[in-house]
Formats: sequence, C-alpha cells, structure tokens
Amino acid sequence: MDQQLRDRLDAAVLQRLLKHLDSRPDVQNIELMNLAGFCRNCLSKWYAAAAKEAGAEVSDDAARERVYGMPYADWKRLHQQEATPAQQAAFDAAKPKS
Repeated sequence: MDQQLRDRLDAAVLQRLLKHLDSRPDVQNIELMNLAGFCRNCLSKWYAAAAKEAGAEVSDDAARERVYGMPYADWKRLHQQEATPAQQAAFDAAKPKS
C-alpha cells in the first residue's frame, strides 16, 4: 500500500469516527476519557497539531468546531452533562501520577 492510499484511508477513518461521535452526543467526553484515554477535545487538539505540522494554522475554536460539528459552546449547552461523582473519581484515578 502506498503512502497516498494510506493517507486517504486514514482520512476516511477520521471522517467516519467524527460522524460516529456526532451520532452519539449522549456519550460524554469524560466517559470517553475513562474508557479510551482520549475524547473529542483530544481529537481537536490533535487536529490543530496536525495542521501546524502541515504548515497551516487552525485555531483551537476552529479545530473544536471541526470535531464537534458545531461551535463548542453550542455543543456543551446542548449535550454536555455534569460529571457524576463516579465518573470524576474514575477520571482522577486514571490521571498519570506526577
């Protein structure tokens, strides 16, 4: 498999992941962090970092909008719930120890 095809497949997978996450706004970021160690915010940071590596500037807000499919403030207002004590405890326990 050549690099061009690999890049096209990688892009298709990211697009499918974003579409899947768009279809599951009930899945909270803290749940993603607790189960997988990354969340939508991580994806947006990786997106902005990849843009920078490619010589393009993408603001944090623009990267979040790409990942969330809408302005982050709107997504939070529509979908984000307060973390439960159990979710927060699991998140705190999983943090790397400094």
